[in-house]
Amino acid sequence: MITVETTINAPIEKVWKCWTTPEDIMQWNVPFDDWQTSLVENDLKEDGKFLYRMAAKDASAGFDFTGKYDKVIKNKLIESTLNDGRKVINVFAENNNSTTLTETFDPETQTPLDVQKEFCQTVLDTFKKYTENQKD
Repeated sequence: MITVETTINAPIEKVWKCWTTPEDIMQWNVPFDDWQTSLVENDLKEDGKFLYRMAAKDASAGFDFTGKYDKVIKNKLIESTLNDGRKVINVFAENNNSTTLTETFDPETQTPLDVQKEFCQTVLDTFKKYTENQKD
């Protein structure tokens, strides 16, 4: 299992909205400045499916991040299973006017663990910046 974490200076309701709304996801779900998320489908409920299409802006690389939700507790928890069988757990913890988001996931076997962790941490850091800059 790999764990990444960030604390966002925003209330939990705002963090949850930015994490789960397709229009928001398309803005923050990028690991690098030269990448983009061009499509998001998100049926946020137990047994609902999700698809995030991530690709380099020059189309040199890309992939679909897909799966289904196993458990959803608004403003607290999202558990999902990716299409390749790996598990992902996102925990949202409120601390006064900030929110800590912890993501734990099963690594895939093709990419070194440190590269996977850095990739996911970069996405979380981009999410933090995006969310903190959104008007309430």
